[in-house]
Amino acid sequence: MANNSSVENTAIKELLFQLADDDFIHSYRGSEWLGLAPHIEEDIATSSITQDTMGHAAIFYQLLEELGEGNANQLAHDRPANERRNAIILELVNGPGSYMEQPDYDWAFAVVRNYFYTEAKAIKIQSLQSSSYEPLAEVAAKVQMELYYHLMHWKTWFVQLLGSGHEEAVSRMKAAIEKTLQDFQGVFSLGEHRNKIVQQGLIESEAVLLTKWNQAVAPVLKSVGLEGPIEVGMAQGDGRNGKHTEDLEKALETLCEVYASNKAASW
Repeated sequence: MANNSSVENTAIKELLFQLADDDFIHSYRGSEWLGLAPHIEEDIATSSITQDTMGHAAIFYQLLEELGEGNANQLAHDRPANERRNAIILELVNGPGSYMEQPDYDWAFAVVRNYFYTEAKAIKIQSLQSSSYEPLAEVAAKVQMELYYHLMHWKTWFVQLLGSGHEEAVSRMKAAIEKTLQDFQGVFSLGEHRNKIVQQGLIESEAVLLTKWNQAVAPVLKSVGLEGPIEVGMAQGDGRNGKHTEDLEKALETLCEVYASNKAASW
């Protein structure tokens, strides 16, 4: 278990912000499918997964509160975009329009992003179960149980759409894969404190995590006739360093509207 030296605390807090902010914004993008998913059963399933994901974010923010970073509600709802540590791919809009006004969302992009992210999260959570920071290792063991069902759900969608033989479905899925991979390396980034995070045994290195993700995704792609190396990038920058898009700023305006009106309320 890590001790309380300032260097170690910096690394622990940085990693926790990354984990919390990733799930926070990813959950929000999932919540935008409420009432818009392809069918009623999927509407219920997506809502349940989204709720679980927000619960994971809350747990990570609570660990930060216990480390003296401030109130968990404030950490979730009262920080500007440039203080957020989420990967950029997770903040990108589901599609043009807005939830209340003619949303033209892309289900293929949602499926690809959700599957790829959930696979990456599962690998991270597995690594975190051996974390030198005991509270984080304990949380990871609990989160893993829910992730099994999340991963099974999105993998099923991913395989069914790509293996459907439907020209438009396959075309849109391939386009979504290309779009997602352009920024997906950001999910594995550990930011500017990466060396401290890894050296202290908090989680495995970016390279190891990415390799494990490739090993998990490659056979799934092969099963639907897609082969070749999986190349990921950070076309729009590294969100771990506070670089974000306008999509995040607009999302935070909506997410934080209720909290801003009554900061004493519990989320």
